[in-house]
Amino acid sequence: MALYWCTECIPLAVTALLPVVLFPMMGIMKGGDVSIEYLKDTNMLFIGGLFVAIAVEYWDLHKRIALRVLLLVGVRPSLLMMGFMIVSSFLSMWISNTATTAMMLPIAHAVLQQLKVTELQADEIDIPAEAENKVSLEMETKQGTVDKKMREDKHPLENREYDHEAQKESRRKAMEERYDLLTKGMSLSVCYSASIGGTATLTGTTPNLILQGQMNDLFPGNGGIINFASWFGFAFPNMVIMLILAYFWLQFMFLGFNLKRTFGCGEKTDRDREAYAVMKNEYRKLGNMKFAEVCVLIVFVLLVALWFTREPGFIDGWATVLFNQEATYVTDGTVAILVSMLFFLIPAQMPSLNGYGYNDEGKLIKVPPTLLNWQVVHERMPWSIVLLLGGGYALAAGSENSGLSKWLGTQLSPLKDIPAFAISLVLSLLIATFTECSSNTATTTLFLPILASMARTIEIHPLYVMLPCTIAASLAFMLPVATPPNAIAFSFGNLRVLDMVKAGAMLNLIGILTINLAVNTWGYAMFDMGTFPDWASSNTTTNP
Repeated sequence: MALYWCTECIPLAVTALLPVVLFPMMGIMKGGDVSIEYLKDTNMLFIGGLFVAIAVEYWDLHKRIALRVLLLVGVRPSLLMMGFMIVSSFLSMWISNTATTAMMLPIAHAVLQQLKVTELQADEIDIPAEAENKVSLEMETKQGTVDKKMREDKHPLENREYDHEAQKESRRKAMEERYDLLTKGMSLSVCYSASIGGTATLTGTTPNLILQGQMNDLFPGNGGIINFASWFGFAFPNMVIMLILAYFWLQFMFLGFNLKRTFGCGEKTDRDREAYAVMKNEYRKLGNMKFAEVCVLIVFVLLVALWFTREPGFIDGWATVLFNQEATYVTDGTVAILVSMLFFLIPAQMPSLNGYGYNDEGKLIKVPPTLLNWQVVHERMPWSIVLLLGGGYALAAGSENSGLSKWLGTQLSPLKDIPAFAISLVLSLLIATFTECSSNTATTTLFLPILASMARTIEIHPLYVMLPCTIAASLAFMLPVATPPNAIAFSFGNLRVLDMVKAGAMLNLIGILTINLAVNTWGYAMFDMGTFPDWASSNTTTNP
């Protein structure tokens, strides 16, 4: 399966179905037990989160949020890059990084194109004006100096015209180079920030959910240590630090460190006003906020609030008080499915006594459409990922039942003599390198069971190695094929592979160092990583 996932010789989802066939035939697990692994609580959380993302995209709420923030930030190069990175990372926390990149890049390129056109028009005016000023200056000089100049140069008008054309061509080339560099920087900033933003929430990217599922399978007594609130508490500050450092690195690479010039101070130029008008016009096209958009926003906020307050950790959450006093009955997946059902119940239009228009047959429509219908969900839902998640859980369960995980853990026992922080750092680097050539989903699915066995054998907290490696799997910054956002940016931004490698290599290093800083500081305290927990010493798994 590892070979098939890495080479993608058959679709990833088809590879994920192999345990259903092979495990029963090899006597590793019963067919019924294997099949149950394919639709667990984590899959329900993933599906519920995608319902919300589909609703946000369907009603263009994400575009309204993006343009509103960009209008607030401004159009100066550094501010523009900062605005696009903030918006891309925020949206990627809730919708897929691919959808975020695909939406944000056309907006970025439209703004940059307008900036370039406006500057070209300004240059057409400025250069002749400079030439006229020079003529006036020459007329005001002493007559003797003028005569001397005329004697030395028999064709002053021709030379002046030649200088004007040369100056114009030189400035045009400089502008082309500057905007080519800015376009590259803006394209990379969008795709990189989308990947970074997905690490901040449990539903932001698939590896995060795989970690939660593997923890619950391999360590069933962990007490729900990974939930939406605990993940956000650890990963969001890490994402912010990573985003800030990525911004300064991209600023240095593509805009330089003349912050006064790139941020700009004082009065706005015509170029700034024209570019601002482009974004303002795009925002106007959306019209006033629709009833459906308001409803989607309310449901979205409700879901996030319920996730955070279900089991915050420092106090009893609403689920603990109402349902989970004896056992964990209500999970994040329960909440996600409950709230996502509202999209199929809430009408997309205000209640009206006059009906809701007419159908193709000319009959009055008496019932309003809902915020989502199954046809839209069916077209946009990546069902293959659900199978891929299930295949990973089945593989982990098979590894445990067959004794493979225990054997691998035994082979890694010599690592016990190495400091834990060094193990975490080296493994993060390994995962970040591996994920450049393989999907982050396949990478985490393959490595997390091995890391869990290793942690159990050398008696360190499983999250001390599994958590940084999970986030490191999202650090695919160096190659266009590493992740879909990179591929989209590569096609949009006139990028060369070398441009992406140079920018991405440093970002990989920044990401690995930031993750390990987080694990050894606030993460260490949050998850009590200084001790080897009792629930990690058990070598049994439970199948529902």
